[in-house]
Amino acid sequence: MKGVSYRDNRICFGRFALQELEPSWITSGKIECEQGMITHYAHPDGKIWVHIFPNKPITMRPAKKCMGSRKGSLKYWVFVITTGRILYEMGGVCETVAREDSKIDAYKMPICTQFVTT
Repeated sequence: MKGVSYRDNRICFGRFALQELEPSWITSGKIECEQGMITHYAHPDGKIWVHIFPNKPITMRPAKKCMGSRKGSLKYWVFVITTGRILYEMGGVCETVAREDSKIDAYKMPICTQFVTT
């Protein structure tokens, strides 16, 4: 995977964001986990915007199947991320809370991210 995101690399709704630094795939389970952690940490006052949605199906065939025996069953969904894409935005909280929340989320992500402000 390669490329740079030119379209979704600006903060639109909130004041703080978590930005991607390397291209990769993120599974739907990881997206839900991160969204739950962000919501839990900034719950009373904060507003969260998620800019990614898993839209690519990943299929796998069972072992010991011959070639040409059709496509395998659906295993999970992923979202393909390019460098520079905004993953999550946050508004309605102070910068220290947003920075701590992004730091906790960055530990859980399988990719390099950075905290961005407007």
